Amino acid sequence: MPTSTRSHRFAVVDAFTDVAFRGNPAAVCLLDGAGSGARIHDVDRKWMLAVAAESSTRRTRRSSPPPPPTEARRRRARFHIRWFTTVTEVELCGHATLAAAHFLLTGGVVGTGTTGAIEFVTMSGLVKARNRAQDSATHGVDRGGFCIELAFPVASVEECASGEIELSSSEEVARLYPNFIEIQECAKRAIIIAGPAPIGSQVDFITLLFAPNVAINEDQVCGSVHCAFAPYWAKKLGKTRLTAQMASSRGGTLRLELNEHAQRVRIRGEAVTVMVGTLLA
Repeated sequence: MPTSTRSHRFAVVDAFTDVAFRGNPAAVCLLDGAGSGARIHDVDRKWMLAVAAESSTRRTRRSSPPPPPTEARRRRARFHIRWFTTVTEVELCGHATLAAAHFLLTGGVVGTGTTGAIEFVTMSGLVKARNRAQDSATHGVDRGGFCIELAFPVASVEECASGEIELSSSEEVARLYPNFIEIQECAKRAIIIAGPAPIGSQVDFITLLFAPNVAINEDQVCGSVHCAFAPYWAKKLGKTRLTAQMASSRGGTLRLELNEHAQRVRIRGEAVTVMVGTLLA
């Protein structure tokens, strides 16, 4: 178990927003040192959960393997990553992955000699992240912001949650008031609410997600669930490039692109680092 004899860098990053204190916050903890990619699976799980509970937000940890050859390092960087809520480990977490990529790219962890590409080794397979700032206009990011693109496999709604409820309008979604006790009793994982955005808006559909059984009453912005929503709404609306808006209290925007042939969903978003520090325990 890590102790105070070895410190670890951490940051709190707001994902899927370009404004501080919006979007979905994630605490990112970096286990430094060559060879730590092998050690991340040996780190005490109770310690990881304790750190997540201390931060009171979903916690991301990742560690780097031994440095690859110089040429490979210029092309991409690879990290192992695990995700925790305050009560459990989860198999996939989109907003925390975006937060981790943002921290690595802006915090000087991934060198400028790379192409801005990062590979994350996860429980759900390989997840790729890329800095899309250089072509932000092409991918629809306003204000020329620093945009990160994640590539996930297509998923089914059943893989992401216990149930989905589609409402007829975004107004109905926004007016919904959840009963978390009843959701906790009937849902093993989560309940997803979705509805079409108003005609003429810059958003295609609106979503909410409630998961009290994993200590997340309302997920402020959930990236991974859009691996299921992207193919559904692409078919429903007849287009493969979509913009989703989470109607949570903090809100957040996700830009989606479905590659049906490869069965992959590209999720693009911005992020803001709001806190950095050192974990001593």
